[in-house]
Amino acid sequence: MGTEGREGPELDQLVAAARAGDRDAFEELVRRTYVDVYTLAVRLTSNEEDARDVVQDAYLRAWRSIGRFRGDAQFSTWMYRITANASYTHLGKRRRRRTQDLDDVAEPEETRVEALPDRSTESSELLDRIAAALDDLPPKLRAVVVLKDVYGFSHDEIAEELGVSVAAAKVRLHRGRQKLQSSLADQRGDAAHAV
Repeated sequence: MGTEGREGPELDQLVAAARAGDRDAFEELVRRTYVDVYTLAVRLTSNEEDARDVVQDAYLRAWRSIGRFRGDAQFSTWMYRITANASYTHLGKRRRRRTQDLDDVAEPEETRVEALPDRSTESSELLDRIAAALDDLPPKLRAVVVLKDVYGFSHDEIAEELGVSVAAAKVRLHRGRQKLQSSLADQRGDAAHAV
């Protein structure tokens, strides 16, 4: 994400000051990471209002636990994990989607982004369909698909970010991609019948 390349000695000083209780330093950390944290929250919740709630909760959690931040990872990476966890908590409270047995989902035909058409009108429509299909994914599957296919995280990084095993991250990614592909195929079928 955007802040990864900007983290350096100055940011380390802000983190150290925030760990010592400096609210101004923490507010500066918020300013520097807000766009990326909010973008991740929107992608994980598929709703701007929910994303705002998640971001507020994530930064509150970060302020409360900044003293325990050891600096093993970059501050932005730590915020992404807190944001993912806050998203799960928030969406868990708002269970409005029915669940589907993922074993009944058809095998995907194609999951590579490069295989998608890139004609401008079709691409715009495709992006809308992909966004709608992502919205339909259960939160745990959506998180893995977004972290892998949008942000380019490795399986190990996804597992660490979400606090799951690498095997669980791989299974969730596979199931998420299957469900996404099935949803896109259903949308193509609906569009064909509408013509």
